[in-house]
Amino acid sequence: MNNEKKQAEKIKEICGVNPLKCMKCGKCSATCPSFNEMDIKPHQFVSYVQNENIEELLKSKSLYKCLSCFACVERCPRDVKPGKIIDAVRQIVEREKGGDYLSADEIPELLDPDMPQQLLVSAFRRYKR
Repeated sequence: MNNEKKQAEKIKEICGVNPLKCMKCGKCSATCPSFNEMDIKPHQFVSYVQNENIEELLKSKSLYKCLSCFACVERCPRDVKPGKIIDAVRQIVEREKGGDYLSADEIPELLDPDMPQQLLVSAFRRYKR
């Protein structure tokens, strides 16, 4: 199994959606508030994962133009969730960079008492994937 195929499988595992369900209607891209700033549009992200063209996605500026508003997720008639695919690719890029991981002892000093608990739960869910 080549590297791009492994990465495509990892993306599918992280996001939990099946990109093959996409019927290429473009509703996700039509509703995207960042559409004009993206070099790869939300519906194209789905196609790139389908075709295992992951290297292009990893280099895309759209990864950080996506607002993670999930408007595309709401509009998708086939429940493909392009925003979750974009988020999964973003996670792979960050993981490849390496970076410093926090230990459990370091977390309490970083917490803000005004921070919503839902934010923490969401961050932990993403981090554990």
